[in-house]
Amino acid sequence: MQDRTTPSRRTLLTATAAGAAAVALAAGPASAHSGARAEAATRDRLKRLISRMSLEEKVGQLFVMRVYGHSATAPDQADVDANLTEIGVRTAAELIERYHVGGIIYFVWAHNTRDPHQIADLSNGIQQAGLAQPTPIPLLISTDQEHGIVARVGKPATLVPGAMALGAGGSRSDAREAARIAGAELAAMGILQNYAPVADVNVNPANPVIGVRSFGSDPQAVAGLVAAQVRGYQSAGIAATSKHFPGHGDTKDDSHYALPTIHHTRQQWGELDAPPFQAAIAAGIDSIMTAHIVVPALDPSEDPATLSRPILTGILREQLGYDGVVVTDSLGMAGVRQKYGDERVPVLALKAGCDQLLNPPSLPIAWNAVLDAVKSGELTEQRLEESILRILLLKTKLGLFRGPFVTHEGVDRMVGTRSHLKAADRIAEETTTLLANEGGLLPLSRRRHADVLVVGADPASPSGTTGPPTTTLAAAFTELGYAATALSTGITPTAAKIDEAVAAAAGKDVVVVGTYNVSATSPQRTLVSRLAATGVPVVTVAIRNPYDIAQLTGMGVAASLAAYSWTDVELRAAVRVIAGRAEPAGRLPVPVQRADDPAQVLYPVGYGLTY
Repeated sequence: MQDRTTPSRRTLLTATAAGAAAVALAAGPASAHSGARAEAATRDRLKRLISRMSLEEKVGQLFVMRVYGHSATAPDQADVDANLTEIGVRTAAELIERYHVGGIIYFVWAHNTRDPHQIADLSNGIQQAGLAQPTPIPLLISTDQEHGIVARVGKPATLVPGAMALGAGGSRSDAREAARIAGAELAAMGILQNYAPVADVNVNPANPVIGVRSFGSDPQAVAGLVAAQVRGYQSAGIAATSKHFPGHGDTKDDSHYALPTIHHTRQQWGELDAPPFQAAIAAGIDSIMTAHIVVPALDPSEDPATLSRPILTGILREQLGYDGVVVTDSLGMAGVRQKYGDERVPVLALKAGCDQLLNPPSLPIAWNAVLDAVKSGELTEQRLEESILRILLLKTKLGLFRGPFVTHEGVDRMVGTRSHLKAADRIAEETTTLLANEGGLLPLSRRRHADVLVVGADPASPSGTTGPPTTTLAAAFTELGYAATALSTGITPTAAKIDEAVAAAAGKDVVVVGTYNVSATSPQRTLVSRLAATGVPVVTVAIRNPYDIAQLTGMGVAASLAAYSWTDVELRAAVRVIAGRAEPAGRLPVPVQRADDPAQVLYPVGYGLTY
């Protein structure tokens, strides 16, 4: 029986017929034109389409908006209520009908991503609503599927290693393959714009928002991996998005909650921050996301980059020669809202050079602000049309005018396949970094260290479907023939929980501790110290930032590894390395500085032990 939320063939054909004017944009074989002539013809067709749009439709095409619900037309009542409260509509279909938005972004918390078939059905429902508009135009559906610690679509989709893990692996071919797999699976579910890869160079260990989302601290190494992932994603038929321009790597503030300032000189920016974006542009990147950061050396007005014409038009477009789509980071973030009101931000972003306005806190306020700015003459329709043309050219490139719908059969052929999962495991094995191995404890002998206790932090899953980490680690040991038990002690273990872990260690052959962003005052340090004092060998696995080892030096830890994320694929790889089923091939892509003297490097870039 057909899933009633899946459009039938007749429904799809009817919807497509309703959008015949739009679909005609892709009509005719590409071979009928030479390159430049074909591009000119496409632009002419798109300009004619734009000329038929109302002003309201033009304004809407610039927005990419969140919407609650697993279905475009029949979400759960709680999601209907959330939509009414935040947007004033009940469903995604109503959102499209009222505001003519050009794109929708998927989130786990918005209940958009339950499972691959549901995601495909939601995407199809959104496209049907787009083609039912007065001017039928398909939507560009997006999400943040960076992998590693930021993932919106989880199992049974394939989760590949995140950016810093790939930086530790150092293989551009692996980075490209990981992106190709991820992109192909997103495309099968109707998601054709991915806000990845991160092009920020993480030179600040205290960076609270980028960290392991970056490939590393070396600009040229990051540039090579960014370019590889751009090619991987776009070879799979989706738009990659490098972020966060002009570079968010050297901040101590999180732009979700504050407006960070980058104090690099113009020369430092050119040497440290620019190379990955230049590499992305050279690789043919389809879209670039802005950062809500202040860079006084690039714009003395100290406007956030998202609202800065000197940065977005002067540097990105004119100096770097980029003419693709520019998408703002979320307009709901504090970094872009502090200096100007919500009604000014979208107008200023367009004046700065942005094309897509992502996820404003109030769409009615933002949408009407842009509409009013055109009516008052502050913005011209011509300015809107420049951005709309870029957006429609991208939709054309991605094939949305030819065929915007996906199928369950396509999902089953592509998402979470055995070959993809096997490739993810292989790539992950190349990323685990061995930082310390006192007395040659590792690889762990199953004969001498058969009884394993796993303790540590259990942060919420990036995708909502993996973990918890202690359970995943223990299960991986069990699969390899060890007797493993898990005890979650948390990110801030209490004295009672530490006592419980110490008691549980009695009689064990080894204790594995999953650490998570250990600070000088973290009780995780007490946990590790107390466990090491029992005499049972302690192995620490940093399941996020690799800097944890600096806070644990001198505590009697027998071995330390960095896994760079707590998704299953990276944790299982770490266990295979600990057990000697895989070689520790990863090398630090960032330096680890001494905890007592940050000016001194404890472990340099490129460091990593082998067996």
